[in-house]
Amino acid sequence: GQFGVGFYSAYLVANEVVVKTKNNDDEQYIWRSSAGGSFTVEVDNGPSIGRGTEIVLHIKEDQTEFLEEKRCKDIIKKHSQFIGYPICMAVEKERDLEVSDDEDDEEDKKDEDKEEGDDDKPKIEEVDE
Repeated sequence: GQFGVGFYSAYLVANEVVVKTKNNDDEQYIWRSSAGGSFTVEVDNGPSIGRGTEIVLHIKEDQTEFLEEKRCKDIIKKHSQFIGYPICMAVEKERDLEVSDDEDDEEDKKDEDKEEGDDDKPKIEEVDE
């Protein structure tokens, strides 16, 4: 069906596709494939994703344009207009700041006071912003 055609088009940009899925009444499973007709399905004993599905594409080196947030959001919006469930993306934001030497010393002191790992967590955003 249409799902198969759309899903397998992931291999145009990815070397490997990993799908984790969890139903409230069942265990969490992980499906892996590098195309070529072979795949594995097994119980996933890793961290729980809660209820739902997580899809990870291991992008080919020459397809890095699909790692750009805007490009991903545009594709998802275009092809999910009739899906009634939320689609979320884990995104990371970076900002370049210019600081003077005096401000740099103050930033170092603030960083020491800040808990480690706060900035390391990706931000989750709804795709239909």
